[in-house]
Amino acid sequence: MGGVWLRPEERPRRPRLSLERIVEAAVALLDAEGVDGFSMRRLAARLDAGTMSLYEYVKAKEDVLDLALDAGISEIEIAGEEDAGWREVLTDHMTRSRRVMLRHPWIPALIGTRPLLGPGSLARSEHVYATLDRAGIEGPLLTAAVSAVSGYVHGFVAEELAWRSRFRDPDAEAALRARVQDLLERRAADLPTLAAHVRAGDADFDAGFELGLSIVLDGIEARISGR
Repeated sequence: MGGVWLRPEERPRRPRLSLERIVEAAVALLDAEGVDGFSMRRLAARLDAGTMSLYEYVKAKEDVLDLALDAGISEIEIAGEEDAGWREVLTDHMTRSRRVMLRHPWIPALIGTRPLLGPGSLARSEHVYATLDRAGIEGPLLTAAVSAVSGYVHGFVAEELAWRSRFRDPDAEAALRARVQDLLERRAADLPTLAAHVRAGDADFDAGFELGLSIVLDGIEARISGR
């Protein structure tokens, strides 16, 4: 009598694993712990699953990292009007790339160590290559131009992330910058150029990124004009 209403409440079943859930959890774990803190055991714990159950969907930890990296890169929105200039398109795309990498600080650490052959990565590579191809760059020069732009962005963000991870207190950062500026001024006699031009107190990463990117694009534009 009473049936289901009188039986003890059963513990809800765990959601069945899927590759999509594993990748989503891997991205979250990497966001929280970074590459060094990532392990299949920790990933399984986040999914409330057994470690061995993950291997029904992937062959190795390296597969999960590849999938997570492609998922992160896929967050870079591909945008740009057909009639927009190549500089405008690349500036927009590289700015979006930086935002995504700041949101997922582990991406720069993985980009240089893994083949970017996932669908998200290839689609974004196609976008960048096609943009410069339409501008008239081709062959080895096209590959070199793409490498120069992407290398600048990855390197800038990697240094920015390293700095941000070390100096989370604005007051401590400002104090260090002031000491550096003071050192340069005191050594102006033997470091005249640094003393005259370096402003250690400038902590505007956004402005620095935009200016550096424009310098890289100026070099590409000079090559296009030279043709």
